[in-house]
Amino acid sequence: MGGLLILGAGGHGKVVAEIAMLSLKWDSIAFLDDQENLLEVLGIPIKGRLADYTLFTQEYKFAFVAIGNNKLRLQLINKLSKAGYIVPTLIHPNSTISNHVSIGEGTVIMAGSVINAETTIGKGCIINTSCSIDHDCVIEDGVHISPGSNLAGTVRIGQLSWVCLGACVSNNVTVGQNVIIAAGSAVIKDVSENLMVGGIPSSILKKIKGE
Repeated sequence: MGGLLILGAGGHGKVVAEIAMLSLKWDSIAFLDDQENLLEVLGIPIKGRLADYTLFTQEYKFAFVAIGNNKLRLQLINKLSKAGYIVPTLIHPNSTISNHVSIGEGTVIMAGSVINAETTIGKGCIINTSCSIDHDCVIEDGVHISPGSNLAGTVRIGQLSWVCLGACVSNNVTVGQNVIIAAGSAVIKDVSENLMVGGIPSSILKKIKGE
């Protein structure tokens, strides 16, 4: 099928690489990363720095961004597409996903996640370990749903937002773009953009800089 180039060899990159290996879709896998003196991770070679992606378009047909920063991840996905790479979706075989779910390019679905019918997930999202996303949700581009988080039915999460570890969002709630929902929070009403919220039930903790 060709080779896969993964941008980012940190902790998130390790998990992404393992999902890619489990899929058995690529003849070879390599990393690009800006860490000094790092030659390989999980036995996978590091072939250059992040900015070197333009040098490998002949060797690698596919490329994936494994970087936690939501804004940077989307920027790099767009650059990879312009450079001619195919940006795949990576899905762990131990996730459970309805056949009636749409998933955008550059999104990773990690082990134990459950995604139910008529949910739409955008480009460059991280659906992390053991999340649940119920029916008719909309997850916009560049969102990170952290491990153990739960979204009830008909929830919308705006672009570049981050649902932190173990947070819950009640049904029919809309969360604006560039929102951080603090770990362990319970969101039971709509949240406007550029806010950090937290607590049970959640309240505004502070305003954050817009993207």
